[in-house]
Amino acid sequence: MKTIIHNIKTIYTSKMMPPVKGKDMAVIDKIDDPYLVIEDGLIIKIGQGDYHQDFENDINLYDAKQKIMIPGLIDSHTHLVFGGSRESEFSQKIAGVPYLEILAAGGGILNTVNATRYASFNELYDQAKKSLDEMLLFGVTSLEVKSGYGLDLETEVKQLKVAKALNENHPIDIYMTYLGAHALPKEFKNKRDIYIDQVIEDLNVIHQEKLADYVDVFCETGVFTAEETKRILLAAKKLGFKLRVHSDEIDSIGGTKVSVDLGAKTVDHLMALTENDMTLLAQSNTIANLLPSTSFFLNKEYAPARKMIDKGMALAISSDYNPGSTPSENYQLTLQIAGNKLRMLPSEILTASTINPAFSLDIHDFVGKIEKGKHADLLLLDCPNLDYFIYHYGINHTYSVFKKGKLLVENRKVVDA
Repeated sequence: MKTIIHNIKTIYTSKMMPPVKGKDMAVIDKIDDPYLVIEDGLIIKIGQGDYHQDFENDINLYDAKQKIMIPGLIDSHTHLVFGGSRESEFSQKIAGVPYLEILAAGGGILNTVNATRYASFNELYDQAKKSLDEMLLFGVTSLEVKSGYGLDLETEVKQLKVAKALNENHPIDIYMTYLGAHALPKEFKNKRDIYIDQVIEDLNVIHQEKLADYVDVFCETGVFTAEETKRILLAAKKLGFKLRVHSDEIDSIGGTKVSVDLGAKTVDHLMALTENDMTLLAQSNTIANLLPSTSFFLNKEYAPARKMIDKGMALAISSDYNPGSTPSENYQLTLQIAGNKLRMLPSEILTASTINPAFSLDIHDFVGKIEKGKHADLLLLDCPNLDYFIYHYGINHTYSVFKKGKLLVENRKVVDA
């Protein structure tokens, strides 16, 4: 059965082909009084005005009630699957206890690694599904999910198998990334090279079992050097993995150049990005993936988004959802922080949360824009206009969510199957 979504106030969607860079990020289509015709999960027509010319007796009508419409949101950097939580460290953090001191006492990432290793598959699945359900309510229809809280093959595989099962059972599409090089586990404290060799060896298992399409490395002071990062990424690329890299969060140590040289899909964080690296990124098709919620929660500086846009870079915005530095499933809040703190325009934010992250996940041919032939991944917002979506912060503006034409959420509530 065909579906017509009518009585839409305005559609907002990117007008450009990805990767959308620099000033082009603000170029969007604004279609007033539109309607959509959907068949077999695809948009087959975008009309304006009276929809009755496309009406058929067996068609399903959906009244958008004068809400605005944007593409389904795409969150391209998360750590969805983990055990436990870290609220026990929160009072220490806000009291100013240094992270390294928390880490030395068994807290920080090692806390989560320990909890994830001991958690069963079902415990990880149930906890992640609860978060995934929340993300759907905020309009996320596609999601990248990293491992990285196992730091041993058994637990990394367990995390990725949980993500794979969620992808099979949940309407949000999940794209998986192996992040074995997230940190140095305590049992390898004085055996860096041995651990890196192990991560490279484990790539073969991840590849053979088809558990991930991407490999990520945390290239940062105190974690993995640029040379170590290059070594891991070259091995991953040889096996056919696509690349994503944590880099320049605290210090610039060469991770961005390695990423661009190897054709990484994204470089993520980038608060300490240099002018030279901005030029390199602007000349490449690597997406600069910014994580403003992390800066907000950790009270750190924000990535220089305005300078990046002026330099001609292609930006995405992601939540970085994780238990340590961004424990919030509210992706809309992430976008609102990008407006307020990164000084990005609402139109730029729309590009950075739809078509550019779609490009970074190689799914831009079928999602990320509202146009004929694309999947009907759609978000109706209870807002008078796009600016209001970013201006009125901290609440859920979702009215309805469609995934491949199927209504999943209406009036901020999951629709019963």
